[in-house]
Amino acid sequence: MNPEEDSRIVMTLDAGGTNFKFSAIRGNKAAVDSFSVPSNAHDLDACLGTLVDGFKRVREALPEAPVAISFAFPGPCNYPQGIIGDLHNLPCFRGGIALGPMLEEIFGIPVFINNDGDLFVYGEAIAGLLPHVNKQLENAGSPKRYKNLFGVTLGTGFGGGITRDGQLFGGDNICAAEVWILSNKLNPGMPAEEGACIRAVQKAYAEGAGISIDEAPEPKDIFEIGNGKLEGNKEAAIAAFQRLGEVVGDAMGNALSLVDGLAVIGGGVSGAWPLFLPSIVDELNSNFHKPCGEPVRRLTQEAFNLEDPAQVSVFLKGDSREITVPGTDRTIKYDPMPRVGVGMSRLGTSEAVAIGAYAFALQQLSNSKL
Repeated sequence: MNPEEDSRIVMTLDAGGTNFKFSAIRGNKAAVDSFSVPSNAHDLDACLGTLVDGFKRVREALPEAPVAISFAFPGPCNYPQGIIGDLHNLPCFRGGIALGPMLEEIFGIPVFINNDGDLFVYGEAIAGLLPHVNKQLENAGSPKRYKNLFGVTLGTGFGGGITRDGQLFGGDNICAAEVWILSNKLNPGMPAEEGACIRAVQKAYAEGAGISIDEAPEPKDIFEIGNGKLEGNKEAAIAAFQRLGEVVGDAMGNALSLVDGLAVIGGGVSGAWPLFLPSIVDELNSNFHKPCGEPVRRLTQEAFNLEDPAQVSVFLKGDSREITVPGTDRTIKYDPMPRVGVGMSRLGTSEAVAIGAYAFALQQLSNSKL
């Protein structure tokens, strides 16, 4: 399956607690101009009406009929059955709503729903960071290639996803990559999300600046304060993002020790990466200590910042060498340096989610034919 060369059209949606963003994808590219509408999160009839009207509006703008609907929705959900569970950001769905079957009845085509963090990482694995890095390695003459991708989204919450060898990994209960509930390094009694989201940045800035949380600016403004482009407490702004980086880095370290692949970051806070990505990589390269005081690397692999040209150069070069096959004159390339790279989304979060949703739908359609 090559989504980039596929001519079929799939209608997509990126569902948030505040807005629904509708689009359609053909061959990994937008088939219509995307648009956003309020989600009406507290009124079930209005929310369902918004979903139906949005997809009808997309369908009317398409040059030909779509083959499926595929979209991201926050959990908890029974994604294979299309049933939405008790959501914090969309309270009108409490009790369980069979959204997928409802849309199938109305539009007469298959409907696929998945987690936004999962689809974000799937999109980046298909057309974003993963192929980008592998192309860089190829151009550098390195034998190294990556097949696995772990990713997180930093925004209202802290989401995640895993792809393994081109396949989206969901787990037996559709609860894989629930990174938000990993331990919080700086506040062990709280989930990692409380140190890895919008409110975490605002809270840390407010504490550092000596103001109330209600007075704290939005993260994009805190980022500009940290860069010296807006007035405010620059030291508190920088420290707020460094704290976020430390918490995120610790959570990513737990995941990468199991996944062993590249890592990608997206979400609404991701634009501030110059202030937090170095802290993430520093955390990944930090040490634990044995009782005797002997250091043990946080990760077996060495972590690299894929947005830092100097680190990218070392990452691509690795420790590549030619070794001789014993008893022959034949040589093979060998790179014994275990390493992981952490980079930002190459597609943009919404586009990655849409491409992930598109590819997931095509895969499911192929599986149903088989």
